[in-house]
Amino acid sequence: MKIRGIAQSISEAIKQEMERNDRIVVLGEDVTYWGAVFGFTMGLFEKFGRKRVFDTPITEQTFMGMAVGAATAGLHPVVSLMFVDFLGAGFDQMYNHMAKNYYMSGGQFPMPVTIITAIGGGYGDSSQHSQVLYGLFAHLPGFKVVVPSTSYDAKGLVTKALRDPNPVVVFGHKLLTGLPFLPFEGTEEEVPDEPYEVEFGKAVLRREGNDLTIISAGLMVHRSLRAAEMLQRDGISAEVIDLRTLIPLDEETIVKSARKTGRVLIVDEDYMSYGMTGEVAFRIQAKALKDLKVPIARLAVPDVPIPFSEPLENAVIPSVERIYNEARKLYHGS
Repeated sequence: MKIRGIAQSISEAIKQEMERNDRIVVLGEDVTYWGAVFGFTMGLFEKFGRKRVFDTPITEQTFMGMAVGAATAGLHPVVSLMFVDFLGAGFDQMYNHMAKNYYMSGGQFPMPVTIITAIGGGYGDSSQHSQVLYGLFAHLPGFKVVVPSTSYDAKGLVTKALRDPNPVVVFGHKLLTGLPFLPFEGTEEEVPDEPYEVEFGKAVLRREGNDLTIISAGLMVHRSLRAAEMLQRDGISAEVIDLRTLIPLDEETIVKSARKTGRVLIVDEDYMSYGMTGEVAFRIQAKALKDLKVPIARLAVPDVPIPFSEPLENAVIPSVERIYNEARKLYHGS
């Protein structure tokens, strides 16, 4: 079937796994009639009813705690964290229980929990509704971190998450959902009707190139591909890698590409300091330093809150033009 955006793919994956596994339940804010606002649970309430899909109060600590308890009791909760920016409200339940209880119980209490959350700016939703923040989850042992950029990957990665016995956080970018009330920067593509998995820890080469490598995730993959087209017109061949998952990270693919091109630009919509760009840069230089022709370049959000003002928001979130300019500077060594 042809799908426009990741929201329909995610809800389709959950539906098919709920049909296969009656232990899966869905909870969170507005997951019933609203479909979790960004469409990640659309149609599930109508099909499975209130016993398996239910709204919760607006209190992240409560429903993340409910998910921990449900997983301990043998269920597989799918939890909608409406905006990733609100993770702080459920911080203790996620970081000190969900991520650690399996380890601290000596394997007695598995934590098969799938959190699905919306990330990203680009539409004027300001500082408390526009962040990415997957670096926070990647920093703490216990979570797997999934960032789909296409409809095909979204369905396969969520299916994989729902078959995983560990806590998995799926980050869906709002500008890739395909919903009519948001700008759309993704693509429409054919997605198989039947269930399938996309393996964690396997990056994908979205575009082959020889002169430089651009590494990114989520929305930034699409902007990097458009920047690569602009670079091609300048005679610069850019390779574009979509990480797909941050935990586990496909170190082999990124190192191989870095050795091939000798120039690497890492693009991220999360904050620059202590984030994905620094981690990926270190992994590459630790194994491919002698193959690099120039130092690794990074482009990410500076360490400021995401502005409401459209010109200021555009100034801090990496755009196609900024990726293009940074890649040109990297190629020309200036």
